[in-house]
Amino acid sequence: MELLKLVSIGLVLGIVVIIPGVSAGTIAVVFNIYERLIGIITPNIKKILAAWKFWLPLAAGAVAGIFVFSRVITILFTNYPVPTYWFFIGIIAGSIPLIYRRVRQPGRRFPAFPVILCCALGLAVMIIMAVVNPMGEAAVHTALTPPLFASLAAGGALAGAALIIPGISGAFLMLVVGLYRTTLQAVSDFNIPLIIPVAIGAILGLLAGAAVVRLLLAKAPSATYGVVLGLVAGSIIVLYPGGFGEGSIAIFSAISMLAGGSISFFFGR
Repeated sequence: MELLKLVSIGLVLGIVVIIPGVSAGTIAVVFNIYERLIGIITPNIKKILAAWKFWLPLAAGAVAGIFVFSRVITILFTNYPVPTYWFFIGIIAGSIPLIYRRVRQPGRRFPAFPVILCCALGLAVMIIMAVVNPMGEAAVHTALTPPLFASLAAGGALAGAALIIPGISGAFLMLVVGLYRTTLQAVSDFNIPLIIPVAIGAILGLLAGAAVVRLLLAKAPSATYGVVLGLVAGSIIVLYPGGFGEGSIAIFSAISMLAGGSISFFFGR
């Protein structure tokens, strides 16, 4: 049961990684594996190997999610964008009570004022991202060149660091810098030469991001989760598709949102 659960969570994480605006870190918080995950993202090889029962099925599911669903997600967002967005909004909204419990300190009815400020800061960041209008996507590249290698590695590092931060979408940042469609096409076509620099950059960015988050959780856990709560809540604003749609689309959107919320509640428990 635990193995199947981890593979399933990894599958969702892999799907989320390729969706602009949806944070893999948020989904890790939703499924209650965030602290375990950042704990093993470290240069300490012995620590990584010791936790193989946790990360191996998670990684297997994530890889499958990325490669198998890269085309599926593209089709869903192209043909059914509104219900798809509402599904992820439901997942995120359902995680807010779980995160709030981590924000509130023992013995206190409400979070401390500094924690509230941290939450407001995270929310403000997401509001700013919601109003940002990304530049037009650059041309899709299919052949690797030295300048493109450097660009993909830098973009991968940026996205990798974002992966571990709840509320921040690595795919969204890749979209902003004009590398998203090239990367998604490379994954869909299994274009290894283009995937390699992205993977190298992502690993380096992931290690750096995890180190920062571990330090913050050790020194100021309530304040850190306050920022996380603001980022997670604000990501709903980023994803909001402007309504439920009309007719049958509205019904499917509502069902999708309830399904996402139910999944979030189940895994949160």
